Amino acid sequence: MADLKGKKKKRISYKPIKLEENRKFRIKNTKARQKKYGAKYYAAVFLRLLYRVFLIIVTLALLAVFAAYYTLNTVAHGPSETMRNALVLSAMQASATKWVPGLFLDSETVEKIVNSSMEKVVEEVDVVTPDDGGKPGPVYVPEDDNGEPEIPDISDGIEFHFDTSGTFRAYVMIIHDPSKVFVGVSSNDFPNAVRGQRIYDAADKYGAIAAINGGEFSDPGGEGLGGQPIGLTYTQGKCVWSGGSKRTFIGLDKDNNLIVTEGMTKEEAEALGIRDGVSFQTGNVLIKTEDGVTRCYYAPENNGKAQRTAVGQRADGKIIFIVTDGRSSSSLGADYDDIINMMLKYGAVNAGMLDGGSSAMMYYKNYITKYNADVNELDEYQRLGLVNKYKAFTRPRYLPTFFMVMP
Repeated sequence: MADLKGKKKKRISYKPIKLEENRKFRIKNTKARQKKYGAKYYAAVFLRLLYRVFLIIVTLALLAVFAAYYTLNTVAHGPSETMRNALVLSAMQASATKWVPGLFLDSETVEKIVNSSMEKVVEEVDVVTPDDGGKPGPVYVPEDDNGEPEIPDISDGIEFHFDTSGTFRAYVMIIHDPSKVFVGVSSNDFPNAVRGQRIYDAADKYGAIAAINGGEFSDPGGEGLGGQPIGLTYTQGKCVWSGGSKRTFIGLDKDNNLIVTEGMTKEEAEALGIRDGVSFQTGNVLIKTEDGVTRCYYAPENNGKAQRTAVGQRADGKIIFIVTDGRSSSSLGADYDDIINMMLKYGAVNAGMLDGGSSAMMYYKNYITKYNADVNELDEYQRLGLVNKYKAFTRPRYLPTFFMVMP
């Protein structure tokens, strides 16, 4: 210990870092490598930068997927069954997202939610009152900026309304002459058809001035080709598809009356004189009038928000087309009962739901010129005649059937 105490501690001196010299050295070294390797040097720098950007993007994507999965899993197993059911039904509305609920819930639970959404609450309503001379009652009449009722332009036989009174955007057509309404089809040979048509192409084929998407269709592999309908289908007096599948049938007879019913057969259709009609999934009769009594078939558990399409008829014979936007921040979408109430709002005494989700589309050939729409504010599909905002990952899908309006 004494020897250690007698020794002097060696002092370590640190040479100050000359930052400026180091910076100059790095610059000189970099220039030397640039000169030696030329383009290879810049390529290596670019690849390193690209690699780092790629890692950042992948990390952010994984975090987003994890956050979405965690949120949806919390909702699926959380305390609010109402929110869970609404999200499940919203996902089930689109063929592209039907598989999503299965990631968080077992098939039995999903099936139970879907089945409960089909339970109906029937309510009788007064749509036609004795005091209005047989005219449809509560018909919604939009107001102009001065609070006065708007006088609709029906020069082409179509009364058009843009309705934002709910939590969604709705596009409403009232066709004054029901004989002008018919079902257009994408093919005259459905058994051999592979792909349907886009709505504006189908309208051009028939020379139609307006159209909405029609009934249910087969979609093997989820490719969205829309080659063949499902269920009983009529066009201009001819049955073009039956297939044996019973669905909600929505069509017009030869007297231009809208028929909405469950499980119609071809024999029944022939007996009723059906001229045009399509089928959609069972349980989609919205409003039905029989023996002077109008009944609404509400489905309070079917609260999924989505794009929707429906067709109805007023007591004066005028046909109503309704299409809503959905799944966007500006328009969440409509649920089943929203469409019933909107149909009542415009005076429907009979109405049925058509295919929705990414199939929901409304075409109006004269829309841009009739209403002086600013072309610069329209998207590429609206410039082709689509009225609603099409929200999907692809172009407007191919479909086999459409409700159309002749000039």
